[in-house]
Amino acid sequence: MTLSDISIKNPVFAWMLMFGLLFFGSISYNRMGVSQMPDIDLPMVTIDVDYEGASPEIVETDIIDIIEDAVVSVEGVTEISSVARMGSARVTVELELNRNVDVAVQEIQSKLSRAQRLLPAGVDFPVISKRNPEDRPLVIFALTSDSPLRDQMIYARHNIRDRFQAIAGVGEVRLFGYIDRNIRILVDGAKLRSYELTVDDIINAIGREHVEIPGGNLETPKQELVLRSLGEAQTVESVKNIPITLRGGSPVYNRIRLKDVCRVEDGLADTKRFARFNGKQSLGVAIFKQRGANAVEVANSAVKRSEEIRNTLPEGYNIQVSHNWTRYIEESIDELIFTIFLSTILTGLVCFLFLGSWTSTINIILAIPTSLMGTFIFLYFFGFTLNTFTLLALTLAIGIVVDDAIMVMENISRYMGLGKDRVTASRMGARQITFAATAAT
Repeated sequence: MTLSDISIKNPVFAWMLMFGLLFFGSISYNRMGVSQMPDIDLPMVTIDVDYEGASPEIVETDIIDIIEDAVVSVEGVTEISSVARMGSARVTVELELNRNVDVAVQEIQSKLSRAQRLLPAGVDFPVISKRNPEDRPLVIFALTSDSPLRDQMIYARHNIRDRFQAIAGVGEVRLFGYIDRNIRILVDGAKLRSYELTVDDIINAIGREHVEIPGGNLETPKQELVLRSLGEAQTVESVKNIPITLRGGSPVYNRIRLKDVCRVEDGLADTKRFARFNGKQSLGVAIFKQRGANAVEVANSAVKRSEEIRNTLPEGYNIQVSHNWTRYIEESIDELIFTIFLSTILTGLVCFLFLGSWTSTINIILAIPTSLMGTFIFLYFFGFTLNTFTLLALTLAIGIVVDDAIMVMENISRYMGLGKDRVTASRMGARQITFAATAAT
């Protein structure tokens, strides 16, 4: 006995099943994540390493060759490609399609941990990342200001980024064009020679005096105290007053401060990248969503938060949307809804013209939203999101559903024309088409 036979025999069950699919399907639709691309990890792992000041030739021999030798033995590796730039290296590892990317990342991390001792001193541990089509910003805001660039960077880092990070569904907030705060020490060569000092003496003095090391514990019969050595300079003035106590390894008995031979400035690091908006230097605030989150809701929440931030910005500051990639997703969803309504109306019109029955027309019209809402239930519980591919599949499926509904209704009408009653015609017509409709779907 097929589902159509059960529904014909128990019409109340059929109506309750349809309403259940519509109800739970609408709940699943509202809870599904929305994004432009599917949330999948590509079989590809990227390894990034920074080696400040090294030429591409040195980066290739001292870093890339070592990393390639370490990861070539990882199971499932099909191809390794590398790019050496001034001061940085990128190694891309391609894996087999059936290889678990998370397990491969763990193996690569283990291999690189063993090879860390072979890398040059001062090189940080390589940054390992996976490739995912969803790892792209949803919205980028442009923060402009008439104040000095240093004040703009500090305000964005300590005030803007944290407020966007608190939005539900936001996975990361990156600052494009951001430059770290940096205390610059400019050595005066003439003063250095007058005190018979070298640059190494300056570097050693800073490394020796500008440091905080654990002081241990002090235990008494009644209490235990934690000792700290407050050696780090917290202000520019403290850096200026760092004493230079050694000259070439020998003690200096004169009182020489860092400000006597250097000029200390509270500024920014070297500018290697910058952002501009409408011809003005700006700071880009990029919003990335969490995996599986609704991209449209996250972007709309970020836009609302930017409006709240704009009302609290200091004088001369402004923040506005530079790019919003969720508009394409909204247009795709609107197009899907329009296609559903259009196909429903056209299908009902065609069925009424050819079958001449309002009952048959209503049955076909109800089949479209029922089947789509039932699909949303399975999509939600299997972890799919509404993206370009699923929306395209649903759009194509509408045509298949319409074809199946027309075939069934036409076959039932044929049996009724042969003199069968409604129940018998419905049972025989649906049963005869069931296998063909299932195979076509």
